Amino acid sequence: MPVDQNKLDQFMGKALGDIGGTFHAALVLIGEKLGLYKALAEGGPQTSADLAKRTKTTERYVREWLNAQAAAGYVMYDPKTGRYSMTEEQAFTLADETSPAYLPGAFQVATAAIKARDRVESAFKTGDGVGWHEHDADLFDGTERFFRPNYAANLVSSWIPALEGVETRLKKGATVADVGCGHGASTVLMARAFPKSTFAGFDYHKPSIERARQAAKRAEVADRVTFEVARAQDYPGTGYDLVAFFDCLHDMGDPVGAARHVLKTMARDGTWMIVEPFAHDRTEDNLNPVGRLYYSASTLICTPASLAQDVGMALGAQAGEKRLCEVVTAGGLSRFRRACETPFNLVFEARA
Repeated sequence: MPVDQNKLDQFMGKALGDIGGTFHAALVLIGEKLGLYKALAEGGPQTSADLAKRTKTTERYVREWLNAQAAAGYVMYDPKTGRYSMTEEQAFTLADETSPAYLPGAFQVATAAIKARDRVESAFKTGDGVGWHEHDADLFDGTERFFRPNYAANLVSSWIPALEGVETRLKKGATVADVGCGHGASTVLMARAFPKSTFAGFDYHKPSIERARQAAKRAEVADRVTFEVARAQDYPGTGYDLVAFFDCLHDMGDPVGAARHVLKTMARDGTWMIVEPFAHDRTEDNLNPVGRLYYSASTLICTPASLAQDVGMALGAQAGEKRLCEVVTAGGLSRFRRACETPFNLVFEARA
């Protein structure tokens, strides 16, 4: 069949955007690390020379960077004055680290994951896994910075209140296990919000646990928060009022085994909160920008991580509610419901 020129042009335009975006990801991280976004947002319209002076960088590099940002729609350019600026929305996502929409962490995850391309390519042929710990260290830092704004915006204000009776228990004083805690962002957020409760964070990745301990000290909650190296299938302790899994159940090789262990360690009337990437049950309903992000990340990170572990169920980041329910109930828990959702996450509540 002959090639349809219009369709070819449309597809080439999409591909060119992706190629440009791949290069652009590195420029976002450069802009963040050198303070270019913050200086531009705080200083108002500036020339490249102005911005270079404010950030103690070289004008010629800054000018090229600014033009790339303007071409991508990440900053504004006024051809009459030759000055660059940022809209409130651009600054909110690129220059404000307290913003729930802060994006540089996501770019750090993407650029770090790409570094594992050769390993993952080989795994396509062998069926082997690529462990989380085998990735570039930027992935661990980027993941925390990517998830933290969303957790800060939703965890205490909407996710925990959506769970039956959990907020009240935490306010009175409860014991909590945060499994797969990474750098401890979720653990520390909960500890700061509920000063009468105690928290234990667990992760198999020792460097992440070390970072989590530092985070607890900085937040002055180390007297109520502990972090230990442990797997989801055998972390210590019993009688937890709340067990939380944040964006990690689908990464596990044996999520059913993890569910069984949750049941053993949870108080009889305890709650398991499971936060997972947003996904519909049917593949065709996930063929959208959010699904593309998660399927791509899952190909490079989540699926290989699961396949590197015992069982290797490889749920993937787009497992969906039905599949997750099957995992949880197979682990022995009888009650499972969707408590709430955001455009990027599903929050489930499971009980014995």
